[in-house]
Amino acid sequence: MTHRGTNSYIVGEGSVALIDPGPALPGHHAALLAALRPGERISHILVTHAHLDHSPLAAPLAEVTGAELLAFGPAARSPAMQALAEAEPGGGEGIDHGFAPQRRLADGESVSGPGWTLTALHTPGHLGDHLCFGFGDACFSGDHVMGWSSSLVSPPDGDMTAYRASLDRLGATPWRVLFPGHGAPVADPATRIAWLAAHRRDRERLILDALAHGPADLASLAATVYAETPAALLPAARRNLLAHLVDLAERNRIRADPRLSATARFHLA
Repeated sequence: MTHRGTNSYIVGEGSVALIDPGPALPGHHAALLAALRPGERISHILVTHAHLDHSPLAAPLAEVTGAELLAFGPAARSPAMQALAEAEPGGGEGIDHGFAPQRRLADGESVSGPGWTLTALHTPGHLGDHLCFGFGDACFSGDHVMGWSSSLVSPPDGDMTAYRASLDRLGATPWRVLFPGHGAPVADPATRIAWLAAHRRDRERLILDALAHGPADLASLAATVYAETPAALLPAARRNLLAHLVDLAERNRIRADPRLSATARFHLA
């Protein structure tokens, strides 16, 4: 699910920012410190979101370097997602429950050092606390936009309604390049963002087409909507599917019986 691992980025010269230190692996810790030029120090550590492949190394590095640790911090769920969390225990894959920033970043807040400024953009969807960071005409897009794969959106902490709104927000800026949390830089951001939006619309159409033939549960819908997905990826696909179903229910396109959950039967509204 992480492609070839997590991308960590060092921004600036002299007093630098580190974006997404990654998992708490000794080799990664050593590699990040070794990447600093002579005389450089990490002054700020910024985390896009609190998943175990992005945030666990942040606190140990902050302790060693004296850097300030910044992130969005705890994010509230929507009422629909909170109700879902109370109805069924699924989701929560990979969340770093022990992560806490020293300082919380607000949407639109900037952090600066010598020759660099990073601006926090709150982009919930993959996770409620997700931030992207604008850097001139480039953007560090975390797990919201990647070139190699679409994002996992797993309720209740992943929210498809928020994901699509955040995608629209990123698409409104003419970025030159995106630097994602996994995989290679995205050289044509507008095309990639448009493709991801269309991909979600296509999944939604397949769901509605399947329900036009009658009520169905999550498993049977997954077999139809993700018919060509490898078996190893089906658990993640079912979480994305549930996120779509919650979004559709919130827009009154479908209804769930007896209530919205992973075990419900779904009908067209």
